[in-house]
Amino acid sequence: MTASAAVPPSKPTAILVGFMGAGKSTVGRLLADRLGVDFIDTDHEIVRRSGRSIPDIFVTDGAERFRELEAEVVADVLASHNGVVALGGGAVTTEAVRDALDAHRVFYLRVSADSGFARVRESDRPLLASDDPAERYRALLAEREETYASVAGVEIDAHGDPDAVADLIILALADELTAGRTS
Repeated sequence: MTASAAVPPSKPTAILVGFMGAGKSTVGRLLADRLGVDFIDTDHEIVRRSGRSIPDIFVTDGAERFRELEAEVVADVLASHNGVVALGGGAVTTEAVRDALDAHRVFYLRVSADSGFARVRESDRPLLASDDPAERYRALLAEREETYASVAGVEIDAHGDPDAVADLIILALADELTAGRTS
């Protein structure tokens, strides 16, 4: 029996949360491939549905409107997707998203400020627009770490190779299935 076979059709197999640069999209794709399920990245879904880039939404409509749109997309995805879901790094800052995650398998991909920033330093991230993007990254990560941990059932060290991170999530899912059969 695969991990996805035990999941009701309307419940995602796994939801990945963590700060920008943690590898949620990369690991999510690998994980979905290994489990034989679909993958969806809510940031990409926001872009697809709105027809606009995330930086454009932030600049034109503001962060608050972006978070509202993000919460709507996350709610839709959690209600309809049965594969692997990667949430945007700031999704958990919205109470509605945190509440929606309550009954799901959530994995926090934990990354250090140095490792995470090294992965995103060349990207166009609206939240890093500042005189010192590395310090801004550190500050935002420190602000959010507790929230990521509070919504996740399992924390995964995401510093390593994405394949190894995906393996750790598969092991955690297998442990959950085994525990479910014995209780």
